[in-house]
Amino acid sequence: MDKFIKLDGLVAPLDRANVDTDAIIPKQFLKSIKRSGFGPNAFDEWRYMDHGEPGQDCAKRARNPNFVLNQERYQGASILLARSNFGCGSSREHAPWALHDFGFRAIVGESFADIFFNNCFKNGLLPIVLPKPEMDALFGLTEHSSGYRLTVDLPAQTVVRPDGHAIHFEIDAFRKECLLNGWDDIGLTLRHAEKIREFETRRRAEQPWLF
Repeated sequence: MDKFIKLDGLVAPLDRANVDTDAIIPKQFLKSIKRSGFGPNAFDEWRYMDHGEPGQDCAKRARNPNFVLNQERYQGASILLARSNFGCGSSREHAPWALHDFGFRAIVGESFADIFFNNCFKNGLLPIVLPKPEMDALFGLTEHSSGYRLTVDLPAQTVVRPDGHAIHFEIDAFRKECLLNGWDDIGLTLRHAEKIREFETRRRAEQPWLF
């Protein structure tokens, strides 16, 4: 997992509450357990005019001109603005995979569904909760300022606007450490690789019949 320390990124606004995981990545695309390759189908039913199925060449599909993430001004965005209860619905881990593969590294919202919130941290995606007045201001600034950018500073736990206004956010200390070091669950386990090898060597000697 890539380290997350400081991100200066283009912002895209998704001004909808209760965006569920089936909207983020529809169920027909959940046939792979690889973390990559889901970006072209993120928000599939909103991005495209036709019904999407695995294996389609998304470059040849007609796009919905009314969907905000299809607008040229938001192409390449790495920070997504969200409203309340983002990531609700089923617990599919494919949702943060799709968002990360789409190019997002941080989601700044009013609130998140618990399982989605936890899955984000395990996949190098930083979910940030800010008060509604701050979110209202960010949505307004993003929509009225083409090329609007924010700086997410994880060590300082701040979201900084171009005018210098810094907004503090809370994050669990352990999750913060994992993101700063790029540790997912496997990475955390591999930190103890030497002790695991020692245990297996001792176990093989003491209980050879298991092998």
